[in-house]
Amino acid sequence: MGELVRLQKYMAQCGIASRRKCEEIILQGRVKVNGKTVNQLGFKVDPEKDVVEVDGKRITLQMQKVYIMLNKPFGVISSAKDEKGRKTVVDLVKDKVNVRVFPVGRLDFDTTGLILLTNDGEFAYKVTHPKHDIEKTYIALIRGIPSKEEIERFEKGLLIDGKMTAPAKFKILKLINGNALVEIKIHEGRNRQIRKMCDQIGHEVLKLKRVAIGKLQLGKLKEGEFVFLDKEAANKVFEK
Repeated sequence: MGELVRLQKYMAQCGIASRRKCEEIILQGRVKVNGKTVNQLGFKVDPEKDVVEVDGKRITLQMQKVYIMLNKPFGVISSAKDEKGRKTVVDLVKDKVNVRVFPVGRLDFDTTGLILLTNDGEFAYKVTHPKHDIEKTYIALIRGIPSKEEIERFEKGLLIDGKMTAPAKFKILKLINGNALVEIKIHEGRNRQIRKMCDQIGHEVLKLKRVAIGKLQLGKLKEGEFVFLDKEAANKVFEK
């Protein structure tokens, strides 16, 4: 008998999704262990003995871990599949990957830039969990030119959807026809957070691009292009 592990952890190790997403899949009743549906998060399995199925397909541990950095184009969905049939980030890489991968976190439909894809559920869990406090860097074109007071409000934190945002960094890079190109650094990943924060200080976001996660930088990668990373390069996201 092998060592027992929590079902959601085993699923993440098999490359199904991040651990938190795997918990959702379990609660949806989509997982069977030895032919019986399991919908409780405390359930443990023996990877050497138990047969685990997700959506009717048996899953097994994958030895090869894949890490991809993609420059997500405007209008592409940050998910493995889309119910409306829209193009997803996985669609952009699937012809070059021989294992199942999924996006790490998300970028909004109308945001471009750096997004990671992997089959390493534990890595995805660490990147997306708030306790790891990973800094994400964005370049935004905003309407108008913010004042010193508005920038200070932004950096100290704003009330968004009933909750204060964590301290952030805001720097004007240059002015373009009465608008401002700015660099924004945040440690959270709430829904449309930067757009809502900029709206709060009276400056609509016209364009938004993520250029770095931790010390991992997008560089000169063009929209729609992607590169494979080794584990050492992928781990730059954890560097401060």
